Amino acid sequence: MKALIERFKSDEEGATAIEYGLIAALIAVAIIAAVRAVGGTLSTTFDAVDTGLQSAP
Repeated sequence: MKALIERFKSDEEGATAIEYGLIAALIAVAIIAAVRAVGGTLSTTFDAVDTGLQSAP
């Protein structure tokens, strides 16, 4: 039993998987933030184009 506990303590595969998961989560948060920022700007631009096209003769 003691050998099993020692092996579990020295195993780092689980820690590596958690680190990769945290990195992936941070990248996803950054992408979501960027898309929201760009999405608001694009929405305003398309609204302006729509208004301009509706006003055209």
